[in-house]
Amino acid sequence: MNAGGSTGIAGSLLRLARPKQWTKNGFVLAGVVFAGEAFSPSLVGYALLTFLAFCLLSGAVYAFNDVLDVEEDRKHPLKRLRPVASGEVPMPVAVAFSALLVIVGLALCFFVNVGVGAAGVAYLVLQAVYTPVLKHIAILDVMSISAGFVIRALAGVAAVAAPISPWLIVCTGLLTLFLGFSKRRHEIATLGDGAVIHRKNLRDYSVPLLDEMMNIMISATIIAYTLYTFTVYERQNELFMMASIPFVVYGVFRYMLLVHRDGGGNPDTLLLADRPLQVSLFLWLVVVGVTIYFL
Repeated sequence: MNAGGSTGIAGSLLRLARPKQWTKNGFVLAGVVFAGEAFSPSLVGYALLTFLAFCLLSGAVYAFNDVLDVEEDRKHPLKRLRPVASGEVPMPVAVAFSALLVIVGLALCFFVNVGVGAAGVAYLVLQAVYTPVLKHIAILDVMSISAGFVIRALAGVAAVAAPISPWLIVCTGLLTLFLGFSKRRHEIATLGDGAVIHRKNLRDYSVPLLDEMMNIMISATIIAYTLYTFTVYERQNELFMMASIPFVVYGVFRYMLLVHRDGGGNPDTLLLADRPLQVSLFLWLVVVGVTIYFL
């Protein structure tokens, strides 16, 4: 009976950290790939440790936010089933769990190097400002989410001590702004008239406005990535990086199709559920990998 109860609590705590959201931390691995060091066991090891550290830190943020948002979550048709909102995990346990994840996550960051540690601290500071303040201000809320992804990417760069390309920041920022606005659109489409009750700043958004913002971001993302392939990979044998452009174009268009179709799905989990998106990502990785490492 006790063993079963322990297993139940462990499962609830794992859900509290939202492992399905950890795909976002894949941005950490961009540094080792684009630095051309994917065959270096030591650097790959540092990149994976950084990835794990940010999974722990993001899990800590999710757990603590569930405590802060418990009343709002209980009014949400889906979020009311989260461990804290449903009562599966008591709030003191959730807070202690969050603190433990922060300690272990930061320890891993500083174990890799000081740069990764600084990125970990910056990520937590951003989240500390986002939750009470920026989360409730339209546009700045999405820009803050985008900044979190940029910090992840920079942490991955620091993990392998690679030069920081401005294009890494630009492409990551634009793509994640697009993803952030699509998430706000999904919330409005899902909650309808109750959207403002759940998140007050949603009163400043509308589906047509968010569609316009998404269109701007998707165009900017494609243009920035295209320029990236032309300007960063200038050597003749690396011009094949341009062959990756169609997969980027298809991927973002496919994502937009899913967001619009039948009201869309949760943008956070679309990649895990949609096979064409997964195939497009895989083929993009193949082209990028062949261009950087074999040509």
